[in-house]
Amino acid sequence: MSKFTNIARLPGAFFQLIRWPNLVFIALTQYLFYTCIILPSLREIPSGEYLDLLAPPIFYLLSLSSILIAAAGYVINDYFDLNIDRVNKPDRLVVDKIIKRRWTIVWHWALSGLGVLLGFYISWKIHNLLVGLSNLGCVVLLWFYSTTFKRRLLIGNVIISLLTAWVILVLYLCEFRFSVFRDPLYHQGISRAFKFDILYAGFAFIISLIREVVKDIEDMEGDRRYGCRTIPILWGVNTAKVFAATWLGVLVGALVVIQFYVLQYGWWWILLYCCLLLIVPMFWILRKLYVANTTKDYHFLSSLIKGVMLAGILSMILVKWV
Repeated sequence: MSKFTNIARLPGAFFQLIRWPNLVFIALTQYLFYTCIILPSLREIPSGEYLDLLAPPIFYLLSLSSILIAAAGYVINDYFDLNIDRVNKPDRLVVDKIIKRRWTIVWHWALSGLGVLLGFYISWKIHNLLVGLSNLGCVVLLWFYSTTFKRRLLIGNVIISLLTAWVILVLYLCEFRFSVFRDPLYHQGISRAFKFDILYAGFAFIISLIREVVKDIEDMEGDRRYGCRTIPILWGVNTAKVFAATWLGVLVGALVVIQFYVLQYGWWWILLYCCLLLIVPMFWILRKLYVANTTKDYHFLSSLIKGVMLAGILSMILVKWV
């Protein structure tokens, strides 16, 4: 009876294993950046060589490849974190409880392989080898993150934050062509896209770094038992809090400075959105971080930070009209 129960639970367990809400988040991020930033930035360019570099069919394949590689990363992370997860989240355990470890590694290679193949196909279509190579690089980074870097001081946090930013940066990479950079219309459009690319990628990097450190505090018990060298384990919880709070302060400061730029153009709706859904919630997160002292507190903080990430991504909808 237990065997049949596990079979019935396999689809749900698989979607839990690949963190489907996070994959939806990746798809949404790339879709909004493509439709709200890239296409409007290049709308003055006549349809043809420039605009068609990342035509809709190619974009959807690119997004699919990003999703597949991210899913593979979650799978391999759970594969190597089995013992840690037995301590930190026994109730949400999937590997070896519902999905056998050997099938986990098979799924990792299948998802990774398909993501890399799609990347090189896109490279061939747009004549840009860097897309395929970058997808391959992401797979390699995620493997070494799960096996080695996650257990080392800070480097694992930085890798995940960089990969989060890369979700946005890769779209700009697909559109950029040095051979036509001097064309006035192309230069103007791609320069606008670059500014927003750096803005959103920087936001994604910093907010992801903050969340990774908060998650390290939440997962201290299991991490310490299996030799991880994270900031809260090596330097203490208070230092980890200060680290996260410092980056929160940097992010808030950067957003405040951006609002002065926004005011010059009279974009009041963007100013209001940023203040109410980004800056104010981050001050609240700072307060909650100061008083947090239980695993439940840090899990709640992690969810709050993810909500701010979502609000930041959704702001692209407003940017489309400026």
